[in-house]
Amino acid sequence: MDKRKYLGLAAFVGVLAALGVASSLVGRYGQAGAAAVMAPKLEVDPMWPKPLPNHWVIGAVIGLTADANDHIWIIHRQGALEAKEQYATMTPKASECCAAAPPVLEFNEAGDLIGSWGGPGEGFDWPSSNHGIDVDFKGNVWIGGNGREGTYRPMAHDESVNEKGAVHDSFVLKFTQQGKFLAQLGKAGMSKGSNDVENLRLPAKTIVDPKTNELYVADGYGNRRVIVYDADTLKYKRHWGAYGHKPDDTQLPPYNPSEAPAQQFRNPVHCVVLANDGLLYVCDRTNDRIQVFKTDGTFVKEMFVAKNTLGDGAVFDIALSHDPGQKYIYVADGSNMKVHVLLRDTLETLTTFGDGGRQPGQFYAVHSIATDSKGNVFTSETYRGQRVQKFLYRGLAAVTKKDQGVVWPKK
Repeated sequence: MDKRKYLGLAAFVGVLAALGVASSLVGRYGQAGAAAVMAPKLEVDPMWPKPLPNHWVIGAVIGLTADANDHIWIIHRQGALEAKEQYATMTPKASECCAAAPPVLEFNEAGDLIGSWGGPGEGFDWPSSNHGIDVDFKGNVWIGGNGREGTYRPMAHDESVNEKGAVHDSFVLKFTQQGKFLAQLGKAGMSKGSNDVENLRLPAKTIVDPKTNELYVADGYGNRRVIVYDADTLKYKRHWGAYGHKPDDTQLPPYNPSEAPAQQFRNPVHCVVLANDGLLYVCDRTNDRIQVFKTDGTFVKEMFVAKNTLGDGAVFDIALSHDPGQKYIYVADGSNMKVHVLLRDTLETLTTFGDGGRQPGQFYAVHSIATDSKGNVFTSETYRGQRVQKFLYRGLAAVTKKDQGVVWPKK
């Protein structure tokens, strides 16, 4: 081969090699870019919380929140316990164990129980079926309920409610962190529907805006609205239904994912969460959707989560990440037994974790969710789940699986 042909061939091979390297780099960076969707990495802490004292056991854990000190508060239903779980309280005593823990429990970061109280007292109505707990920016503790008249009986999400007010829990309660009663908003059994501003009807959850000292109530299992009061005077401010409409109590047919979105909330309106930028997130649980509002009730947008979910619905509760922009949303999905991790600005689902079961990292059925200042995630379970779990924040990581399953600790 003459020298010119050799040099030409060598140059051609060099070009091909360069193109090959470039192609390889493009492919690799393209793959890296595709894999570089980031989300919080979490691992269940199977040792949290520590065992309760006094042979105490907890029923359905129906409320969960983290306070400014990263203490975790739960409220549970003593009435959800079976007789055999309370042998120690029988007369005569049937065995050494067990007894229902007080309804409100406070844990520190290490999982130690550091506070307990709750139940009927002087000057207020105690819910017949506890539902939801929140500790506001002043340290006040707010409690709701979704029970009928008489003994413990929670309201199912698809039950109609007697317009004459045949429910007990038409109020929320305000306490100090030591359990001293401060105020009651609404009166037991007095609800007149979704446009009654003096009473609630089976309220599911509350949140207080630290900027305005306004109390937002997801109201709830009987009503179909968000309603706002002054958190000190309890003076009514405003209320609205889905899309910012005036709420309507006309009974809706069962949710059908193939139909046009319902123009009213279905029961229950299950959560209300306020972001630092003033956006308000509302759980329309059995409609499988999150609706986003401004604090004046102006509708902003909505997103369906696991849209084909029937049963109890997919959007049970919401918690926001604690980075400055609150970039991520955690959605507790009690029907599908998992937590969805969403990007807050687009409401796109990035990944999920959890699975059905009773081992650490599994759920039955995940009901409430909260985050602390360190990014850890806490969940509670209703029905026969009857527990609270902690998921340790391990930083951000590339999403490699849409459904992670059980996020068990690495060895």
